[in-house]
Amino acid sequence: MSAQDSNYGEKEARAGLEAPLPPLETFPNQYSNYEIKIEIPEYTSVCPKTGLPDFGKITIWYVPNKSCLELKSLKMYILGYRNLGIFYENAVNRILEDVVAACQPKRARVVGEFNPRGGISSVIEASYPREEEIKKT
Repeated sequence: MSAQDSNYGEKEARAGLEAPLPPLETFPNQYSNYEIKIEIPEYTSVCPKTGLPDFGKITIWYVPNKSCLELKSLKMYILGYRNLGIFYENAVNRILEDVVAACQPKRARVVGEFNPRGGISSVIEASYPREEEIKKT
C-alpha cells in the first residue's frame, strides 16, 4: 500500500510537529561526564488518525554539556502532548529535537514504549547526534 492509498498526506504525517508546547527550561550544569536518565511512565497523546488516546512510557537519557533540563518544565512540556494529535514516531523525534535544542547535550536518546493497540505494541528510539543516513548504492 502506498502513501497515496492510505489517506495519509503530508499534513496528516506532520500532525503535531509544529504545535506550540510549553518551553523546556534549563539550569547550569556543575559537573562533567555523567548521564541523566528520566523516566516518564504516564505519557499520553492522541492518535491523529483515530482520535483515540495513546499511552506509553518515555525515557530520556542524556549526557549534559553546559545545561541540565529543569524537571518541572519537562513535566509541563510532556503534559502538552496530552491532547495533541501526533504519531508515536513524530512524538519521540520531536521530544529528542526539543531536548537537544533546550540543553545542547553531548549525547541524548529518547525511547518511547507505547502500550498495545489492536494487539500491536511499538518501541520507538531516536538518538543524538544523529547517525548519517545510509547511502543508497
